[in-house]
Amino acid sequence: MTYSSADRVYDEVKELILTCDLPGGEMISEGEIATRFDVSRTPVREAFLRLAAEGWMRLYPKRGALIVPIGEGEARDVLDARVLLETHAMESVSGDTVAIAALVGRLEDNLSRHRLVDPADASEFARLDAEFHQLIVAAGRNGLLADFYVSLGERHRRMTAERLRHDPGITERIVADHADLAQVVGVADATRFASLLTAHLTGVHGTDGSAA
Repeated sequence: MTYSSADRVYDEVKELILTCDLPGGEMISEGEIATRFDVSRTPVREAFLRLAAEGWMRLYPKRGALIVPIGEGEARDVLDARVLLETHAMESVSGDTVAIAALVGRLEDNLSRHRLVDPADASEFARLDAEFHQLIVAAGRNGLLADFYVSLGERHRRMTAERLRHDPGITERIVADHADLAQVVGVADATRFASLLTAHLTGVHGTDGSAA
């Protein structure tokens, strides 16, 4: 399958949305994006249609496209789904000492890389944040749930990137919480894991479960 201009524009614009370089509430035009990526308007239009179908933007004929903001309801739904999926994965793997040891190793590697990231690099920090949680779900060995969590992880990345732009200091809280979660994974305590995960997500993204 060839990688078309529309595919490239789709990927790059979506990445700008996920990193909040194109923040929610901003209007963009086909002409603006065509100039930015040195393409005609046709591939931009195709990319915009795909992004609109996925809910990332809303199209307004002759006016442009609105980057859909993260709504309170969406944020709460994402956090609820993450708790369910990650806790299920932890419960599934908790009786397998070999799998637990392997997962802890992967989480510790992620933490090592996470600690080296410049907090000002919101894009990379948010990517590693999402990777940490995806590693937990992948360890549950349920392919359907893992695939679903990857798509959910895109919304997770965007929420984290937005949070970092409002409060760069939250990076210390995120890394410290991840270290605590990795420790609990190591002792295979699924109940304690669920409690810590809920506290982590509500503490980072808002005390009521919505994005800050």
